Amino acid sequence: MRRLLLVVLTALLFVASAGCSKSYIPNTDIENSGENLKVIQFCERYRHAVQDKNVAELLRLASPAYFSSSVRNEDIYDYNGLRDYLTQTFVKTNGIRYEIRYRKITYTETNHILVDYTYSGSFRIPGIKGDEWRHKVADNRLELVRDGESYRIASGM
Repeated sequence: MRRLLLVVLTALLFVASAGCSKSYIPNTDIENSGENLKVIQFCERYRHAVQDKNVAELLRLASPAYFSSSVRNEDIYDYNGLRDYLTQTFVKTNGIRYEIRYRKITYTETNHILVDYTYSGSFRIPGIKGDEWRHKVADNRLELVRDGESYRIASGM
């Protein structure tokens, strides 16, 4: 009888803990919710535009008030500077592979959405002996602002 009671209690604990487990958006560390999924889908548009070297799409995704600066403030640019930067950078590349692992989404009190992610970028650029692949893995943050039912990137490209 004790054994049966122990089995039943163990089964109940297992079922109860399974019901409390969180569901995550596939291939992310982000809890699956309607709003989070919309944010990730928007960010995937950004990722695909980078891979496709699609400057026009990246500019559509950017806020007109876009502003970005590097940690050392070496690269500071607004929307127009972003256009110039993207155009000049993409001209130098013959191919891009860009993968993102989404780590965290934060909704701020000022209605901005911070998307922390780790990216792995591979860039094929002309070299002395032909095309060479350069690789970079780093953490980054996109800052999004709401734009009707969608978003715009305010910083972080």
